[in-house]
Amino acid sequence: MVTISVQQEDLEELIQAKLPRDLSALNEILGQIKCEASRAISEESGVEELSLENKDTNRPDLWSPEGIARALRGFLGLETGLKDYRVAAASGTSVKVDARLGKIRPFIACSIVKNVRLTDAAIRGLMHLQDKLDDSYGRQRSRSSIGLYEYDLIVPPLRYTVARPDEIGFIPLGTNEQMTLREIIAKHPKGIEHGHIVEGNPLWPILLDSKNSVLSFPPIINSNDLGRITPRTHSVLVEVTGTSLSTVLNALMMVTISLVDRGGRTYSAIIHYPYGSTRKAVTPVFKTNRMRLGLDYVRHALGIEVSASEAIRLLRKARFDATKASSDSLSVIVPCFRLDIMHPVDIIEDIGIAYGLNRIEPRWPPHGTVGGITQQHEFNDLLRELAIGLGFQEVLTFVLSNPEKLFTRMNLPTQTIVELQNPRVQTLTCLRNWLIPSLMDILSSNVHVEYPQRVFELGDCIVRNGSEVKEIVKLAGITCHAEASFTEAKASVEALAANLGLQCQIGEVGHSSFLEGRAASVSSGGKEIGIVGELHPQVLENWGIQNPAAAFELDAQELRLLAANH
Repeated sequence: MVTISVQQEDLEELIQAKLPRDLSALNEILGQIKCEASRAISEESGVEELSLENKDTNRPDLWSPEGIARALRGFLGLETGLKDYRVAAASGTSVKVDARLGKIRPFIACSIVKNVRLTDAAIRGLMHLQDKLDDSYGRQRSRSSIGLYEYDLIVPPLRYTVARPDEIGFIPLGTNEQMTLREIIAKHPKGIEHGHIVEGNPLWPILLDSKNSVLSFPPIINSNDLGRITPRTHSVLVEVTGTSLSTVLNALMMVTISLVDRGGRTYSAIIHYPYGSTRKAVTPVFKTNRMRLGLDYVRHALGIEVSASEAIRLLRKARFDATKASSDSLSVIVPCFRLDIMHPVDIIEDIGIAYGLNRIEPRWPPHGTVGGITQQHEFNDLLRELAIGLGFQEVLTFVLSNPEKLFTRMNLPTQTIVELQNPRVQTLTCLRNWLIPSLMDILSSNVHVEYPQRVFELGDCIVRNGSEVKEIVKLAGITCHAEASFTEAKASVEALAANLGLQCQIGEVGHSSFLEGRAASVSSGGKEIGIVGELHPQVLENWGIQNPAAAFELDAQELRLLAANH
């Protein structure tokens, strides 16, 4: 749920219509965009504002007064169909990107909006939109962060470059004191909050104009000289930097169209990259999408009879556009700001809202279904109870891992695994093929905790054999303390098997993660189901663990089949 604050007079000016003062009547209108209003006194302005709770957190286009007004104008019939957002012309502004940003914060996008009409209420709305996009859509500024500047004070071209923390300084927004980048991280509230994003790098991002005036220290704070918007501002530079290009472009588009809805005209900027497949990018991008929508699908999903012309009318009310594609389908144009539309069913929901959900007669599903858990899940719960009964504590870890943890630290040669094509995090690059490294990771993070430590996990592992990929549920346990040994881990495996009514056979096996002569395969019914052993001192050293440790890992699916046939 997202909450935004707006002044009713400002919202009415954007809609160009009066709204009811009575909250019940107002909420009846706002319900069409999943909003609910209450009244509150603003701490910033001291005047009464509407506090709008938006129940649909997938709609960043409704996180601003301009977005609310855009949607309501459609539902109120004041302006229907696709709102045309386009670039009026090129601004002549360019941004040169430093190659060293490729591994720090590689992407930037800009737009210039001129002739915009700003009031104090409009500026507060823009700041709130900026904060919400930075915090939610931009993942606390790690994926994207937004900057707004008075364009008339800036001398293009711009340089998106890097600086050492102590070699450059400027007056950050909201202060009168010049600070270096390092001082901003240490003293400024935004620096303290978001400094961790850049602190690990020897060079930090900086945005400069051709006079070497600082615009901002992305993603931390703008300059107080150039990055302060007032009601006297008529031309705004919008800048977004980040680590995800699509997120950067979408955030830029959202802020830009809000300024356009305030009367502005959009001008583009050219971004010159020294890396990547696109070396010259023109931003902003107002890209619409087309989707095919079957009318039978609409009728089946909503349970109402709707003709092609009626569906088109309802779609235009919801700010889409559509034409008849065939006798029983529509070609729907999805506006650039509807980032939530991923499937035709998302469009159908908007048709239902425009039609009026309360007008749709409810009905019981034609076929009753009874839910239940699978046999494997029931058996997994039993394994958990047995492991806890044996003195182990359950942990949950990520299925994603990396080869260093799976193999290098475990004293193993690299094996064939399922790797991610474009990993976002360097420590999460593949899917794990066994559980014991995950448990070792837990132990290495808890060396300060009292011993003995006994933990287990029941989780998925992805095993690859050539082109064949198989998902296996495994049970692994590890015991770590001064007296931990092969005998203790073996006793746990035998006790587990006995409680399942199985007999297990232990046979010596060679495995470089374990001490030679203290590793064994575990079999039952003539089928190998796992391994048990005392971990090699080199493995313990690799993980920074000073106490001996012994572990076991079993195939939970094979255990269930053996127990069922017993």
